[in-house]
Parts: sequence; structure tokens; C-alpha cells
Amino acid sequence: MIRKKNKLGLVLLLSCGLLCLSAAVQAGPLPRVVQPSTSSSASTDSYGNAPVAQAAPQAAVPVVNPPVPVVPGSGTQEYILGIGDKVKLTVYGEADISGEYEVSSTGVLALPLIGDVPAANMTASAFEKQVREKLADGYLNDPRVSAQVTSYRPFFILGEVAKPGSYPYVNGMTVVNAVALAGGYTYRADKGDMTVTRASDPHKEADVEETEVVMPGDIIRVPERFF
Repeated sequence: MIRKKNKLGLVLLLSCGLLCLSAAVQAGPLPRVVQPSTSSSASTDSYGNAPVAQAAPQAAVPVVNPPVPVVPGSGTQEYILGIGDKVKLTVYGEADISGEYEVSSTGVLALPLIGDVPAANMTASAFEKQVREKLADGYLNDPRVSAQVTSYRPFFILGEVAKPGSYPYVNGMTVVNAVALAGGYTYRADKGDMTVTRASDPHKEADVEETEVVMPGDIIRVPERFF
């Protein structure tokens, strides 16, 4: 009796299993669950490593160099010719024209063949260009010209110095050097109230210190103190 019950239970169990299997087959495979990605950059490479985030490119910052100041007498500004300057003119292959000339009181250089050529208030390179153009106008074919200042016009120092007057200019000279050339201050000199009239601006008189640079044609005045 017990064996029959066991066989019956086994048959029922197998029948239930077959019914469940049949239902599963008819229902088809279970749907695949896809986990949502937290960001588009979270994908991995073939080795399972997450990619390294790339830094955003930074805009290039332009570099602006500060302007370089032009200091008189420092060589950073081309010299301006003036009355009394002596210029060595070289015209290659033309010894009769080449030579040393002085800027006259009218501001010109008197040259062979082409006559008077303006020079005062001009740079040496501008003067060269004038000479080249005049020589090329019916005198020489493709003239090569060079102009160089060999002797600068003097500067002047007046007032309370031992020997006021004009003195030859030396490149890099300062006011105190000019005073020394003039024999030094007198006992009445007011050193703190000196002025200069620049050759480049003859209508303006400005205060000047002993350490300031002197240029050719400048006029330095040392006043008298009254106490």
C-alpha cells in the first residue's frame, strides 16, 4: 500500500515538472535587463579600464611686451644732424665727391657736382638718401652712399661756472661732466636750479639734474643763488 502511494506521488511530481517546463518553453526566454549608463564617458576599453577624462584645452594668452623707452644718448634713437656737425661722406668709386663736410650755418652741406644738400634736422640715413637721389639724377648710375658723423657740434654751458662757453661734445656726457669741463661751479652757483634748452626743442627750457645726459647743441644754464 505504501509503495503504491510512493509511486503515485512520484508520478504526480513528474507531471508537475513537465507542465512547468512546457509553460516555460511556450513563454520564451526571459527579457535581458540592461543597467542604465551613468554617463557617456563611463564605457570601458577592451581591458575593462575606464577611459581617462581629457582636460578641456585652454585658450592661449597673448604675451604683450612693454614698450622700450628711448633714452637720449643711449644709441636706441638715430642722431639728428645739426649746424656744426661734421659728416664723413663716402661715395664708393668717387674719390672727388667723398670727404668730410661740415653742416653750415644755413643747415646744408655743400657738395661737388650736386651743390647744397639740406642736412640740419635730418638723420644721417635721410641725408644719405637725398645725396643718392641727387647723384642718380644725371650724374652716376646706381650710386652707393654712406654718411657718418665724425665730430658733433658743441654744447654750451652758461652762468655760474668757472669758464662758461662752448665745449666739444663727448658721447655719453652728463651735466656734471659738462660742469667739470667748464672748470666747476663758482661759490655762487645754485646747483638745484639748473636748466637746459635742448637743441631738439629750442623754445623750451626745462629743469635738469646733474645726472642727466647732455646732447650736442644743448644749452645748460647754472643760475646764481641769492642767499
